[in-house]
Formats: sequence, structure tokens, C-alpha cells
Amino acid sequence: EVHVVESGGGLVQAGGSLRLSCAASGFTFEYYAAGWFRQAPGKEREGISCIGSSGRDTYYTDSVRGRFTISIDNAKSTVYLQMNNLKPEDTAVYYCAANLLRAHCSGQSLRAYEHDYWGQGTQVNVSS
Repeated sequence: EVHVVESGGGLVQAGGSLRLSCAASGFTFEYYAAGWFRQAPGKEREGISCIGSSGRDTYYTDSVRGRFTISIDNAKSTVYLQMNNLKPEDTAVYYCAANLLRAHCSGQSLRAYEHDYWGQGTQVNVSS
């Protein structure tokens, strides 16, 4: 089965940090951009960051820019999301997926319907 496995979530106080991992299973990120999404209770899933297959191009939404950093280790076929200065509004289930239509990343890349190989997500809870 082709999918990703997210890990690294947990409970942290506001101002704290977490590092999420997204490991590819059954495929490689070598040819696909990768996106991180999150879904808070009662809200729609939103794309927050993406990275191109080469790792050279990245994008962040305004809500996380300056606090989150996305990176990729193609040798391990793993994408990371370093989250610093976390806020209670960052509380959500975080998902990673591969953009099967693009190898490069831009603001237009964060469309959920372009992504596949979704994982089960990892829960992030930020207390105030």
C-alpha cells in the first residue's frame, strides 16, 4: 500500500516546539512536491506548507510563516516540519501528502485535491 506515515505530534505549551516527520511508504518523494496540511475540529483541512522534490523551493501560509520550517531528506524519503513558537490556534491534526501533479512548490501547490498517499495524521495540541 502506498501512503505516508506522520509522527512527532504531542502536547506542548504555547511557545514550545515540535518536529513532525512524514515518511513515505511504497514510493519516494524524489519526483513529487510534498505538502503539510492541518485540520482543526470543526474546520476544513488547510494547506500550510509545501516543499519541492529538490528541497530548493518552499512555501508557507501567513499563519505559519516565520515559525515553521519544512525540509526534506530524500535519502530517507522523509519530509519534516519544524514548528517553533507554537500557539493554541495551531492545535489540529497534521497531515502530510505527496502532490502527484507537481515536483515544484508554490502557493498554488497547496490544493488538497492534487495530493495523494495521505497518512492517518498526527495530533498536535498546544495549551495556553
